[in-house]
Amino acid sequence: MMAASQGRLQDRRPVSIIDIGSNSIRLVVYEGLARSPTMLFNEKMLAGLGRGIVSTGRLDPEAVTRAMEEFRRFRALSDQAGAVHMHVVATAAAREAENGPDFIHRAEEVLGTEIHVLSGRQEAYYSALGVISGFRPANGIAGDLGGGSLELVDIDGENIGDGITLPLGGLRLQDMAGNSLEQAAKIARAEVARAKLLKAGQGRTFYAVGGTWRNLARLHMEKTGYPLDVMHHYEIGTESAMPFLKQVAKGNLERMKGIEGVSKARRALLPYGAIVQKEIIGAMKPARIVVSAVGVREGYLHSLLTPAEQQADPLLSACEELARLRSRSFTHAQELADWTGQAFEMFGVEETEDEARYRKAACLLADIGWRAHPEYRGTQSLNIISHAAFLGVDHPGRAYLALTNLFRHEGVFSESAAEIRLLATPRYLERARILAGTMRVVYLLSAAMPGVIPQLTWNRREDGTLEIVLPSNLAALYGERPAARVTQLGKVLGRRMALAVEGRQAGSAAR
Repeated sequence: MMAASQGRLQDRRPVSIIDIGSNSIRLVVYEGLARSPTMLFNEKMLAGLGRGIVSTGRLDPEAVTRAMEEFRRFRALSDQAGAVHMHVVATAAAREAENGPDFIHRAEEVLGTEIHVLSGRQEAYYSALGVISGFRPANGIAGDLGGGSLELVDIDGENIGDGITLPLGGLRLQDMAGNSLEQAAKIARAEVARAKLLKAGQGRTFYAVGGTWRNLARLHMEKTGYPLDVMHHYEIGTESAMPFLKQVAKGNLERMKGIEGVSKARRALLPYGAIVQKEIIGAMKPARIVVSAVGVREGYLHSLLTPAEQQADPLLSACEELARLRSRSFTHAQELADWTGQAFEMFGVEETEDEARYRKAACLLADIGWRAHPEYRGTQSLNIISHAAFLGVDHPGRAYLALTNLFRHEGVFSESAAEIRLLATPRYLERARILAGTMRVVYLLSAAMPGVIPQLTWNRREDGTLEIVLPSNLAALYGERPAARVTQLGKVLGRRMALAVEGRQAGSAAR
C-alpha cells in the first residue's frame, strides 16, 4: 500500500462499497472501517436499471451495458484508492428482475468479488442499521426510498422491528402509474395502507432515507431560506412539510427555487417521492421528518464493526479523529474535555446527556483552526465544524459546537455568524459563550500543550468569589491577560471570579 499522507489516520486501511440500486449505482471508498467513517472517494451513476421493469420484468438493457462499463471503472478506482476489501450490495431491481441473476453473475466477474443481493427484509434491516449509526438515539420509523422499492422499519434505540417492503420506489411507481401523478397518488395510498407498522409511529420521528427525499429536503431548505446547507439531521415539521409536498406532487417544478441544484435525471422522480412521503405522513402522523444521509451502505458497514465499536459515540469518535489530525496536541484536547466538565459543575451549569457530549466534542475541536491566520481562525473553525460530516448531532447542537469555537477565537461577546446563531437555542448560545470563555482562560495558561490543565484547581472564597488556582510550581504562568480572561468569564457567568496562585494572598476579583 502506498504511504498515507500525514493528513490521514495511519492505522486505517481503506475499504470500498458499491451499492447497486434500481436507479443509481454508487461507489464509496472509506478511509477505513470506523464508527464514523470518512469518505476518501465517492462517485455515482444514474443507471436506471429498474426503468421499465414493471412492464418487461427485466432490467433495462441499455442500463445494464452502461453499468458493466462503470463497474470496470469502479473496480479500478477502488484499487487506485488502495481499498483492501470491496463490498458490493444489490437491492430491488437486481433481486426482482427476470434477468437479475445473469446481471449479477456478469457483474461479479467484472468486479472480481461476490455481490450480496439483499432481500427486502435485509434491505430494511441494513437501512435501519444505517439510521442507528447516524442518530443517537434513533427512535421512530425509517423509510428508505429507492428507485424500485420503499423499505419501512420501526427503530427504538438499538432495537429494529420487522420491516416491510412496498413497491413504491420512484421508477417503479412512475411505471405502474403510466406517468400519471394522479394514478400514482392512488397507488401510493393503497400501498401505504398495508404498512400497519406506521400507526406505531404517531408522534415519533420519521427518518427519510434516499436520494429522492434528500433532494426534496434540499428544495425545502431553499424555499424556507434555511441557513445551513447540511442534509444530515435536517428537520422538517409536519405542518411545514405537507403544503410543500402537495406543491411538489403536482409536478410543476421548473419554477421552484433551488430546482437547478437537482440533476435533470432526478427531477422527474421528485413528484413521486413527494406523493409517497405525503401518504406516509398522513398514515403515520409523525411529530417531525428528519433527513438521514446514511442508509443501507452505512448500515452494512456498521454491521461489520465489533459490538464495542458499534456502541462508540459517532460524534465524539469523529471529533477525536479531527483532533488527532489538526490540533497541536490531542492530549491537551482530552484534558480540556475532562476539565471543563469539572468547571461546569463548579459554575453550577447543569447539562443534559447531549449537552455533555456536545461540550466534550467542542473541546476536542477547539484547536483545529490553529494553522490559519489569527484573524480568521474563528471563521475557519466555524465553517469546518458547521459543515463537517458529523453523525450523532442535530443542527442546534452543531451550531453549539461551531459557535463555541468561533467565540473561543473572536471573543465571548462576538456577534458574528448571525445565521448560525439563529440555529442555536438560547440555552446552547449561553453555554457556547461560557465554554468559549473557559477555553480562552485555559489556552493562555497552557500554551495549547498538555500537562497544565489537570493541575488547575478550584477555591471558593468566603465572599463567594470563585478562583481558578494555579499550583505554586506553575506560578510563572500567572499574568495580566489570563487574569483578565478569568474576570471576563465571570461576567459571562454573572458571578465574581479570579485567577489565583496557590499559597499567595488572594488577588482582586471583579463582578
